[in-house]
Amino acid sequence: MPPQRLDHLNLLPQELMSFQLLKVAAARDGARLGRLCVSGRSSIDTPHYLGVSSRGAVPHLSQDIMRGDSSIKGIYVGLEDYLERLPLLPPVYSHPFPPAEGPLRRFIALQKDALLVLGPRRFPPILTPAPNSYTAMSILTSVGFRSLEVSDYIKIACKLRPDITIGCADVVYGLARTNLGVKRKEKMGERTLAWIKALWATLEEEQANSEEEIAAVWAPILPIEGEMQKEYLEFLEEEETRRKLEGMVLYDVGSIDTIPARLQQLPRLALTEPAGPQRLLHEIGLGVDLVCIPFLSTATDSGIDLNFKFPAPESGKQDRTALGLDMWSTLHATDLSPLDPCCSCYTCTHHHRAFVHHLLTAKEMLGWVLLQVHNHAVADALFDGIRKSISNGRFGVDVDRFVAFYEADLPVVTGTGPRIRGYQFQPSGPSLEKKNPSAYRKLATGEQINPHNAKKVAENSHVLVKGSLNEDIQI
Repeated sequence: MPPQRLDHLNLLPQELMSFQLLKVAAARDGARLGRLCVSGRSSIDTPHYLGVSSRGAVPHLSQDIMRGDSSIKGIYVGLEDYLERLPLLPPVYSHPFPPAEGPLRRFIALQKDALLVLGPRRFPPILTPAPNSYTAMSILTSVGFRSLEVSDYIKIACKLRPDITIGCADVVYGLARTNLGVKRKEKMGERTLAWIKALWATLEEEQANSEEEIAAVWAPILPIEGEMQKEYLEFLEEEETRRKLEGMVLYDVGSIDTIPARLQQLPRLALTEPAGPQRLLHEIGLGVDLVCIPFLSTATDSGIDLNFKFPAPESGKQDRTALGLDMWSTLHATDLSPLDPCCSCYTCTHHHRAFVHHLLTAKEMLGWVLLQVHNHAVADALFDGIRKSISNGRFGVDVDRFVAFYEADLPVVTGTGPRIRGYQFQPSGPSLEKKNPSAYRKLATGEQINPHNAKKVAENSHVLVKGSLNEDIQI
């Protein structure tokens, strides 16, 4: 079926969320075109991406910059970001809000036309030492590892009123997922089934007592064999369940094969952490509609200016092209050209490479802001190209050309990046390097010095140590 103009679907009844599948690619791959429409929000042509947020904001982008200088149409938010006072209710729960918007949207100052997706855990999730139980999920909050009762997640999600609520899933993260036994997989299916039933029961009760429309529910598909979650999948396929189900969430793209035939028309969100654009294209080729791509912020933190395009340019050269430029390199110190002459983002139309390089070396926050604006513009252009390619029936061919033209990995990081802070990063252990280098170093060798022992070391090695008010004190 050829793509259709669906602008009129921007104006939908208050209670309606709609996903229309416009085109499915040829048998070679399962890439597909669609349009997701939610009342009061901008329509999203798929495949597309959701912004990865930390406490409701895309890293390095304030809400006004996201509104004015990016085309991000939706963000994913993890509830664990706000549970800093367990077992007390989080502040967002009691935040005042107007009738037209929920407390979560108001609390994070998200623009009214952006899609808001709420899940129990942030993305990418941090591994927790304790496993999930039959009634609770193990999470990481700003005050440490905690357990979140599934019943509490459901009640809070109803109160926060996002556009989409993702059901709780008993998912194992990290390398442990590859060594799951049969008993553990059976537990995953049993728990997820119980949790999704509890979610719908609470939502129906809330809906009966409220005039406002409750958030749509997207159900998780577990990253295990279909036989191990057979009872859960059969429940999702029941007629009564299908009428309430609005979408699917994947934690492994291999799980697409386990989606029941009756649910194939629903939109699919992948929470899979693709390492680069090649892996991203692979997932879209399997039939993913929405993705979260944390490598955008990873590249920005590393000072990488992404400059890939899809479809890739025609070229007969044998060497592959880098996916981006390292803006820490001194080669850019006097370069007055834009990051990408063909890019129309704010960064490329107002600033040049030398300025961005200067900001990074001076550790000015604006440097990472400008890179984040540009890198998300590159992602927008990537998905525009993907949709056109699927529409023209050339997606498989264009993917092969992209893989042949560009390197598989992002450029090697040479800079130090912004100072790492916050509970979203794994703590350093005794066998791990510090994430933030010490400001104290030996003058002759450049060797790092523990700041707590800086004065003692300075006395023994006759070096300069940093004093107050940016003064250097001779020891």
